[in-house]
Amino acid sequence: MSLRLSTVILPVRRWHEGGRDQWLRAEQLGFHTAYTYDHLSWRTFRDGPWFGAVPTLTAAAAATERMRLGTLVTSPNFRHPVTLAKDLITLDDVSGGRVTLGIGAGGNGFDATALGQEAWSPRERADRFAEFVPLLDRLLTEGSVSHEGTFYSAEEARNIPGCVQGPRLPFAVAATGPRGLRLAARYGQAWVTTGDPKLFENGTPEQSLEALRGQLERLEKAFVEIGRDPEPMEKILLTGFTPEANTVLASVDAFVDFAGRHRELGFTELVIHAPIPDSDFAADEAVFEEIATEALAQLDS
Repeated sequence: MSLRLSTVILPVRRWHEGGRDQWLRAEQLGFHTAYTYDHLSWRTFRDGPWFGAVPTLTAAAAATERMRLGTLVTSPNFRHPVTLAKDLITLDDVSGGRVTLGIGAGGNGFDATALGQEAWSPRERADRFAEFVPLLDRLLTEGSVSHEGTFYSAEEARNIPGCVQGPRLPFAVAATGPRGLRLAARYGQAWVTTGDPKLFENGTPEQSLEALRGQLERLEKAFVEIGRDPEPMEKILLTGFTPEANTVLASVDAFVDFAGRHRELGFTELVIHAPIPDSDFAADEAVFEEIATEALAQLDS
């Protein structure tokens, strides 16, 4: 099974002070996709620079030519389907049809209360996500949409001419629970996971593999439940949140070993973080570039 290698570039650099160069370099290194996080602020980066995902991706779309672009992930925490659809159609147009929307239910981070609301419970996040995704699907495929829902409404929302990619840009749905996995199976062209967060600090690589195997099995079950063929589904692992987080980018050999074990599970795309000095994503830039250019060839040799 072939494996794609992608990267995620956190939006922490001013565009004309290294930001643009980072996206151009990602394309030069041959990454399949360069993603960014869609947050208002995030964890330890909260008190430093953090730029908006859609404007950043639009600038990256204008600067690059071949590499796919996307979010990992957008959520309902501060997004509305109507305005998000308009942004996505524009971004897909500017990029010439190179955009993938990573989308998830969101969490309890800073985004959850930045608009002045109380943080939603896990149940409400799931309820909102279950309404958000189908409505966004309609908005990206129909010229005019009206909808009166529990959480989201649209009144003759126009999205002409629609996406460059048909019938719409692909969704990469982040999910591990039953409801989210069914949404991924029904609406997703890809599925995204970071592994089991309970294993991040104290788990073993073997436990992590077993947890991921369980997630994949539950995804297959979701396909059976809705009667859809699972074969076209891409399976994406966002690395950096498994027990191997501190070693996966330590050397090409370490990454090849990690990649091989996860390819055997059925993953079709691995995403590695572009290094950020003095952060949880600190890594040797030279090793990162060596992995980008040599690791997949070694894996297939």
